[in-house]
Amino acid sequence: MTAPGEPSILVLNVGSSTLKFGLFPLEKGDDSFLHGVLEYAGRESGQLRLVYSGEREQESVQVAATRESAARELLDYLERSSLFKSVRAVGHRLVHGGPKLRAPVVIDNRVRALLEEVVPLAPDHLPTELGAIDEVARFASAVTQVACFDTAFHGAMPRIARLFGLPRSLLDSGVIRYGFHGLSYEYVTDALRKRGELPARTIVAHLGNGASIAAVRDGVGIDTTMGLTPTGGMVMSTRSGDLDPGILLYLLRSRGFSADDVDDVTKHKGGLLGISDSTSDVRDLLAACANDPKAEEAIGVFSYQAKKFIGGYAAALGGIDALVFTGGIGERSAEVRARICEGLGFLGIEIDSASNGENAETISATGSKVRVRTIKTNEEAMIARHTRQAVNP
Repeated sequence: MTAPGEPSILVLNVGSSTLKFGLFPLEKGDDSFLHGVLEYAGRESGQLRLVYSGEREQESVQVAATRESAARELLDYLERSSLFKSVRAVGHRLVHGGPKLRAPVVIDNRVRALLEEVVPLAPDHLPTELGAIDEVARFASAVTQVACFDTAFHGAMPRIARLFGLPRSLLDSGVIRYGFHGLSYEYVTDALRKRGELPARTIVAHLGNGASIAAVRDGVGIDTTMGLTPTGGMVMSTRSGDLDPGILLYLLRSRGFSADDVDDVTKHKGGLLGISDSTSDVRDLLAACANDPKAEEAIGVFSYQAKKFIGGYAAALGGIDALVFTGGIGERSAEVRARICEGLGFLGIEIDSASNGENAETISATGSKVRVRTIKTNEEAMIARHTRQAVNP
């Protein structure tokens, strides 16, 4: 496969176990020439899967890749395959921009230094993401790189929604609610806007391995569940979500936990995995619910917390006109959507079981006052748009 004939943007979306990527046209369009994923999950070997535009067949390549070497391995592959020849810019998803970086920006020495300052706020994500930026700089120093932040969508959130009950000195130093999954929320709200279906009061539930919910008024985020870091908010696959701070003090003082132990249990051993004591995979938990009370509890807690946040955000918005599910679980799990929406009739939310079971785009019942939708998110397309705008202002 040769490189696309027209100049392109390479999008890199670095995760904890995968590197998602895509080649998009430099001038316009959300359709990629090529997209794929490099799986590594800490292993010494990984798998690179690629899908070319217009082709059903996937190409699968075994590569020696770890989390640290994934970007280098991908760039080497693209170079060997002549796919990098057309690349004029590289757009990166960065989980956190901190208090100073709240919009997509071309990466220069100043921006790179500011990102280094933010690492303590996202130590599980930013080092690998910054490593990918540095790898691209070494590989092709003349190529423009653009940072796109998951926190940016929430930049207009009212200050009262950002503040924790902490001393002013901490709040003023940046210990506030930032919110995450912003690229996904931005894509979904823009998709609704383009369809002429963006109402004044929308709640979006991004439910995947990481899960959060956002309240959106007229396309602008006014509140969201995640806080200073992506660990806050609702229960997730392995993240605990919000906790009473006293729990952490108890673990440190009375149970012999170290700070690293607390970090591990709240980020990697909690959530659905911790409650079920078996797995973080919602599909496996749903299959086990009938015979495994712990699996049922895990799904129950996840659905209940999502329901509770939706109710709270309906209050923050002064009502609700639309509810949108996105993310892997939100887009594909009819059972979870049904559990979340059950009992929300008082808000005007009623879903059609047949449409819901088919994962239709509109799953609200005919008489529902609230339109309930499923929209497949596309963070990579959103990154391509921002990168395009940054290099062609």
